[in-house]
Amino acid sequence: MTESGNRRIAKNAVMLYIRMFFTMILGLYTSRLVLNVLGVEDFGIYCVVGGVVAMLNFLKASMAGATSRYLTFELGRQNSKRLADTFSSTLIIHIGIALFVLVIAETVGLWFLINKLVIPEGRMTAAHWVYQLTIVSAMFGITQVPYNSTIIAHEKMGVYAYIEIINAVLKLLIIYLLSFTSNVDRLILYAVLALALSIAIRMTYRIYCVRHFKEARFHWVWDKSILKPLLNFSGWDLFGNMAFTFRSQGSNLILNMFYGVVLNAASGVATTVQGVLSGFSSNVILAFKPQIIKNYSVGDFNQMNEKLQYAAKISTILLMLVTVPIFVKCGYVLKLWLNIVPSGAVVMTHFTLLINLVTCLSSIVLIGIHATGKMTRIGPMGGSLYLLSLLVMYLMLRFGLSYKDCYLMFLIVSGFFLFLNISILHVQMPEFATKRFLINTILPILICLVLSFYCSYMIASYFDDTLLGLLVFVLISVLCSSLLSFVIILNKADRKRTVALVRSRLQKHS
Repeated sequence: MTESGNRRIAKNAVMLYIRMFFTMILGLYTSRLVLNVLGVEDFGIYCVVGGVVAMLNFLKASMAGATSRYLTFELGRQNSKRLADTFSSTLIIHIGIALFVLVIAETVGLWFLINKLVIPEGRMTAAHWVYQLTIVSAMFGITQVPYNSTIIAHEKMGVYAYIEIINAVLKLLIIYLLSFTSNVDRLILYAVLALALSIAIRMTYRIYCVRHFKEARFHWVWDKSILKPLLNFSGWDLFGNMAFTFRSQGSNLILNMFYGVVLNAASGVATTVQGVLSGFSSNVILAFKPQIIKNYSVGDFNQMNEKLQYAAKISTILLMLVTVPIFVKCGYVLKLWLNIVPSGAVVMTHFTLLINLVTCLSSIVLIGIHATGKMTRIGPMGGSLYLLSLLVMYLMLRFGLSYKDCYLMFLIVSGFFLFLNISILHVQMPEFATKRFLINTILPILICLVLSFYCSYMIASYFDDTLLGLLVFVLISVLCSSLLSFVIILNKADRKRTVALVRSRLQKHS
């Protein structure tokens, strides 16, 4: 990798980690307050009702992938006019998607909320409020995609650091405000305040883009040479993202049908933990993504292969360092964090953390597939796999199996999806070093994970469930996993590159 590319990746990763550190601490504390202020029942309602609208996010996710890919691609080719036309074209498409989501949410989604969800008696009015406010938030989020994609394409990750830290602080203030109210419905008020904050943050991003990037100034354009590849990419990606969203949110709805809102609260806790910890890998993925796509746009496949492998290693290592100790001490950590631990939360969190590790690797490979712009295989094949797993989950519960068995099935499907991605990237880009990726990246990661879990469980047996014991255990576990990763996962060139990156950042800030 080039020295300038290394510096840029390191700078962006550092900025994203500053954001992650503050948002993680504030986010975990905020989640605890939300659960305690709303209660398990209302927290479960908020999760499952919001999930109905979130199921429509597959439309947003499909265009988000296309938007990010083509904006970054044109930026790499330094075609300013084409870049501006691409931005405006994607914004027009996203406005259309937002209107479509509104129609579907107010018809099919509303019917599902009224007739299929299990909502506790007397809370249907509050559920309707949450639902309608979530729809508005979703529409703003859909039209936000081109702006966020532009920031990512320009690799201005520091913007996320500052704005998201402010966002996390304001979320915490909302919960504090909520705790002092007594004569209003807290669930409804929370949904109103969350929407207001969401709109304010998104408008901040838009103002920044308009002021700093010329292409972010909207103008009407209807260029078929731009729209056709965009829609073709997103069209093939649509089914895959629809299926993934349906699997993610649909599993929550199926749990509601069989277990009620209490298990939805447990699922919400597991999802929150997964979202927080995934930041340790997603920051690296986000820092590498623009350069991987730009390498492909200019035909530099050697650099692209190096960055794919290095990104896979570093992102997995960083995720593993926090996942292993949290997994081993999950019960005590959730009790310490939430005070009130919903039934099933520990088991769901365990499986979600393991799935998260596999998904991390899949996300890296998916960047390569997106870079090629060819979605004719991954969309239909991956989508079919996700929908099939959702159907299997329903049948498993219907025939008396436990939700634990369903999450084990999801883990197996995630592993299969990783190798499906690898095989598809090899077909679409013969230059992809498949064998080297499997032997030098995947295999060492698997060996290191097994050894890290084994060592951490052995270490945990010497510490009681106290705050001091937890802190000492986490420190030793992280050191142990770091050493194993440095020896097993990173090769000689990776070690030199990593040390150089760390030194460059330390020297700059010294």
